[in-house]
Amino acid sequence: MSEYRIETKCVQSGYKPENGEPRTLPIYQSTTYKYDNTDEVGELFDLKKSGHMYTRISNPTVAEVEKKIADLEGGTGALLTSSGMSAILVAVLNITSAGQNIISMTSVYGGTVNLFSVTLKRLGIEVRYVNDSMSDEEVEALFDENTRLFYGETLANPGLDVFDIEKYAEIAHRHGVPLIVDNTFPTPINCRPFEWGADIVVHSTTKYMDGHATVIGGCIVDGGKFDWTNGKYPELTEPDESYHGVKYVSHFGNGLAYINKAQCQLIRDFGMPLTPMSAFILNLGLESLHLRVERHCSNALKVAQFLSEQEKVESVSYPGLESDPRHSLAEKYMPKGTSGVISFSIKGGRDAAVRFMDSLKLAAIVVHVADARTSVLNPAGTTHRQLTDEQLAAAGIPAGLIRLSVGIENVDDIIDDIKQALQNA
Repeated sequence: MSEYRIETKCVQSGYKPENGEPRTLPIYQSTTYKYDNTDEVGELFDLKKSGHMYTRISNPTVAEVEKKIADLEGGTGALLTSSGMSAILVAVLNITSAGQNIISMTSVYGGTVNLFSVTLKRLGIEVRYVNDSMSDEEVEALFDENTRLFYGETLANPGLDVFDIEKYAEIAHRHGVPLIVDNTFPTPINCRPFEWGADIVVHSTTKYMDGHATVIGGCIVDGGKFDWTNGKYPELTEPDESYHGVKYVSHFGNGLAYINKAQCQLIRDFGMPLTPMSAFILNLGLESLHLRVERHCSNALKVAQFLSEQEKVESVSYPGLESDPRHSLAEKYMPKGTSGVISFSIKGGRDAAVRFMDSLKLAAIVVHVADARTSVLNPAGTTHRQLTDEQLAAAGIPAGLIRLSVGIENVDDIIDDIKQALQNA
């Protein structure tokens, strides 16, 4: 589908029915698959032929949705996982082991910070954090022979910092490591990380890709351009004894080695696939992604403009605003719009924020973001409460910060709800 525009890909990529087959993607609700003889199954386990051996590793329904997301991002292959966090974990562990390190931006999702700073530390993997106030020389001083990757979010959750993909891709590549980018908030509709030098893209498909708060999921997309034969990644170039000595680069080619290793080895061992039913529901969301993202962005811009004019509002963070200091960077990487997420603070701190949120009638207080319905949350007290005060400050999350996920309802109704809630704040 590479010749079509992205709106058409949302609807048509992936599943291709043949003559007389179902028009819509079927749900292959089966854990197992039947073969005519033992040798065929043996060839599957030896990776000598393609096919499905067990749904913990792969499934026809899931595979078709993976094809669609790879096409949307412009990658060579994709891998769906049971959640966004599992996608990040697999993306890192696929090329990182104990005694090695990764470099990450400080302004990333709180759950990712906890994964990096606590769980990976227990596994013997060090995480070195950088921020935009550091010079290139200060950032590059953190690289060494054990550095395996650089990680960032196109649009940080919830601080909304815009990641300078091109800049950090060049830095990562100078040191022979790939750039992994979480593109959850902009989605491939608004941001194309591979076109700016990223090598691997991850998503929490739970957010805009699903769009209806119905299924948890994650995805890893391989850009297919990073050179895994540069001597730093023997796990991709040397024999894998768990698969009869297969060499992933030699077997799948440089452009598909990373994603196939993640599926054949880590999804097999960790058992964190996306289920067929969840993939089917996700695909329904993907078919309207381009329409919803456009409405989320147009609504959010109007809401952000309204908030920025209110006396009770102390600050508004939304890169789509021309007054936002990150606007020019957002225009470079996300010219169609950023997302439907706004971060803002009300005068009066946390107490005022609580009064505001408790007074909302249309918007709901939920531990979620980026679906069709407008929702609100105080990150410091919920999703990011495991962070220290220092970590919260580094991520740009003051105690009274409100994260508003603007939905696709009528924007005047959303603004009216905010107006009446501000009166009680």
